[in-house]
Amino acid sequence: MCKSLFLSLLFIFSIQTMTQELPFSSIPKAPVNYSASNSISRMIQGLGFRYHWGTEGLKAKDLKYRPTEESRSIMGTIQHIYSLSKTILNAAKNKVSKGSKDQPPEHLDELRIITLNNLSEASELFLNYNENELNELNIIFERGGKQSKFPIWNLINGPIADALYHTGQVVSFRRTSGNPISKGVNVFLGIKS
Repeated sequence: MCKSLFLSLLFIFSIQTMTQELPFSSIPKAPVNYSASNSISRMIQGLGFRYHWGTEGLKAKDLKYRPTEESRSIMGTIQHIYSLSKTILNAAKNKVSKGSKDQPPEHLDELRIITLNNLSEASELFLNYNENELNELNIIFERGGKQSKFPIWNLINGPIADALYHTGQVVSFRRTSGNPISKGVNVFLGIKS
């Protein structure tokens, strides 16, 4: 039963990938004004673009690659980015991020779809917040039954910066394993030519 459910979900995710372009194949047009919420959104869009192309076209041998025995594999790093994307989305919704009780997906296609959709939704939410709404947001963690709250600014130097850092690791590791990212990815312009 569990195996058939898994295969069904994998089929659905494969169809979605083939029929729907994943978010952040390019960075959306910049907002016309500068604001705190637009800046946070733009940081997430930059992360989404880098993640999109950093994880596109990975092969099974790449996913197992790790530079040392002590380091995470590319797959472990992508699973960590997935959990960071959940924290980013929860912060955008002012929802609690609980401990890592749920296991991240074990298949790359599913991880990419969920992570990119999390980042896309968070980016859109931030674009629509005014300054007062943004000031009401917190990053909320719950660990061991205790909650801790942090200002939304910590999202930039915390989960967003961490996810950018780890996306860079994926790009570096995959180059070392012999499968560099596609040519033509321009992170400055946010396009792939």
